[in-house]
This record gives sequence, structure tokens and C-alpha cells, in this order.
Amino acid sequence: MARRQRFQRKENKLESQFRINDQIRIPEVRLVGDNLEEISEAIGQKIETGVYPTRRLRDYAYQMDLDLVEISPKASPPVVRIINFKKFLYEKKKKQKEIKAKALKTVIKEIRFGPNTDDHDFDFKLRHARKFLEEGAKVKAYVHFKGRTIVFKDRGELLLLRFLKELEELGAAEALPRLEGRRMTVIVSPKKKK
Repeated sequence: MARRQRFQRKENKLESQFRINDQIRIPEVRLVGDNLEEISEAIGQKIETGVYPTRRLRDYAYQMDLDLVEISPKASPPVVRIINFKKFLYEKKKKQKEIKAKALKTVIKEIRFGPNTDDHDFDFKLRHARKFLEEGAKVKAYVHFKGRTIVFKDRGELLLLRFLKELEELGAAEALPRLEGRRMTVIVSPKKKK
């Protein structure tokens, strides 16, 4: 029984974003929509986009077995549509899903160096960084200083600057290397492909 109540609350939360039918208490509203010709035919009089008394539009919606839905409550006067409310919610969810799918997700890959990293390890990690940038991911490279190696800050900075120089054609640094605690960090963003 608890499951059913949770599901109903979720639906009510989505529905509560919009006022419909009797919940709209403002005397005049602006009617918009792409189904105004159908409404005109069903009612028997010409209806166009414009400002109407709320009660009249509610009656039109009732005659067509549809709902009067307030789309933009902050406009002056508020904007409404005569539409099936469940269908309206479905289309709204569908649009939100499409927007979410099209949104770019940024991936950050990390590469760790030590202040005494030799050339072979550097080249190995550089190949990985190139691959990540070609795939469109950001690369966060950092030099971690353990114990007394913190005295080699300049070596770590030179290592990261060399790393940036090697990746110039594939990406650009968001900022110069900077020390945060025992880590010196730099983030490389991929260049946009034309």
C-alpha cells in the first residue's frame, strides 16, 4: 500500500506545476494553441488567439471534453490552452527527455604523475591523454608530492608544462598548473572539431 501512495505523490507533484480548469481563478486569460480551428468548429463560432473571460473558455473546454491548462501563469494576462491535460503532460515529459539526451555530458579522466616521473612513463601517460582528448573527454593531470618530495615543486610544474606543450594540438589548458595541498593540478579541455 505504501508503494501506491508514493507513486501517486509523484504524479501529483508533476500535475501541481500547472493549474487546470477550476483552479484558474483569474477573470481574464490569453488563449493560444494550434487547435483553435477544431475548437471553433466544435463550438460553432470563430475563436482566435486573444484575451477571453476564463469562465467562457472553461465552458468551451468542457463542451469538447478537454481541459483549460494554464501554461504561463506569470504573463499578464496568464496564457492558457484548451488541450487534453494528460496528453499535455506526456508531451512535456517527452520534451524534457529529449533535452536531457541532447545535453553533453563532460567526462573527466585523471592522469597521475610523480615529481620524478621518467621519460618512458611520461610518454605512456601522454598516449593515454591523447586518446582521452580524441574521445572528447577532459583530462585532469596532477603531480602528487609524497613526503619530502614537496621540495621538488618546480620539477612538478615543469613536468605539467611539458605535458601541456605535448598536447597543444589536441587540447588547451583551462588554467596554468597550480598547487593545492600536496597536488599540482592542470585540466586540459579538448579542442572542438570543425
